[in-house]
Amino acid sequence: MKQAISIGHHAIGAGHAPFVIAEMSGNHNQSLDRALQIVEAAAKTGAHALKIQTYTPDTMTLDLDEREFHIADAGSLWNGTSLYKLYGEAYTPWEWHKPIFDKAAELGMLAFSTPFDETSVDFLESLNVPCYKIASFENTDLPLIRKVAATGKPLIISTGMASIAELDDTVRAARESGCEQLILLKCTSTYPATPENTNILTIPHLRTLFDCEIGLSDHTMGVGVSVASVALGATVVEKHFTLDRSEGGVDSAFSMEPAEMAQLVVETKRAWQALGKVSYGVTHAEKKSLQFRRTLYIVEDMKAGDVLSPTNLRAIRPGLGLAPKYLSVFLGKTLTKDCPRGTPLSWDLI
Repeated sequence: MKQAISIGHHAIGAGHAPFVIAEMSGNHNQSLDRALQIVEAAAKTGAHALKIQTYTPDTMTLDLDEREFHIADAGSLWNGTSLYKLYGEAYTPWEWHKPIFDKAAELGMLAFSTPFDETSVDFLESLNVPCYKIASFENTDLPLIRKVAATGKPLIISTGMASIAELDDTVRAARESGCEQLILLKCTSTYPATPENTNILTIPHLRTLFDCEIGLSDHTMGVGVSVASVALGATVVEKHFTLDRSEGGVDSAFSMEPAEMAQLVVETKRAWQALGKVSYGVTHAEKKSLQFRRTLYIVEDMKAGDVLSPTNLRAIRPGLGLAPKYLSVFLGKTLTKDCPRGTPLSWDLI
C-alpha cells in the first residue's frame, strides 16, 4: 500500500485539498527580476508550490540548426527555431535558483525543480529541494529516474506519451532505487492541449495500476479540466504560470495568468470539498429545509364527519404533514374532529 506523502508542510492525498503547482518554466523571459515577480504573483494566488526547470542548452541537445535539431512544424509554438536556441531562451540560469527558492520560502511557498540530467540533480541537492519532478519527455530516462529516486525525496513524474509498459519500467526503477513517495501526473504532451485529448478518465486507472497518488499536469486553457480531474481523484494539479500572456515567452501561450491561477486554487479546493462521502438522507445542513417539502394538508374548513377528497386534501408546502404517498390512503376517509383550513394531516384525524 502506498505511503502517505508529505512535501514540506503539505500533506498530499484524498483527505487534503489538491496540491497546486505553478510552473514558471521559461516565462521569466531571461529576467531575474521578472522571475522574482512571478514568484510573488504565484504566492498571492494561493498556489502551494512554484516549480522551475534545471538544465542548460548544452545538457539538453547539440548546437545545431539542421535536420532533427531544427523545429520545422507549422503547428508548433516554436516553429522555425532550433532546439538549442529554444532551450537557450527557456532555461533558468543556475545562479538564479537560490534567489528564486529563497523568495518563495520568504513568501511561505514551496519551490522545487525538474532536473534534466545528473549534474542538475547534484546541483539541486546542494540547494536541498523538498522534492523532484520528472518531465514527460524524460519519463523513459531510467538512469535519471534512478538518480533522483536515490535522494529519497518525494518524486513527481509526468506520464505524457508513456505506454503502460514504459510506466511500469519507470515506476519500478523509481521504487527499486529508493523512492517511497511517488506521484504520477496524467499529462498530454501538446502545447496547448485540448480537453478532447486529455483523457482524464485515465486518472483512476493509473491509481489502480500503480497504487500511488495521481495528479494532473494540465496544458489546457482554463480551469475546467483541472477541476474535473479532482472529481476523478487527482490530488495534485500543475499548471504553467506567467504574469501576462501578452508579454510573450516560450510557454506563455498556454500559461495561466494570476487571476486564473487564483481561480484554479479556489475551484479545485471546492471540487475536493464537494466529493465528501457516499451519503443519502438528510444531512445536518439540510434539516431546516425539510419544512419546504410537500406534505398533505387539509385546505378547506372541515367538520367531524366530513369526507376527505381531492378538493379538500392536497400536497402542499410546508412539510409538517404526512408524506404525499399517503394521499390515496386518506381519500374517502371520514374526519374524527373539526379541522380548520391549513391543518397538517395526521393519522389521528381519521
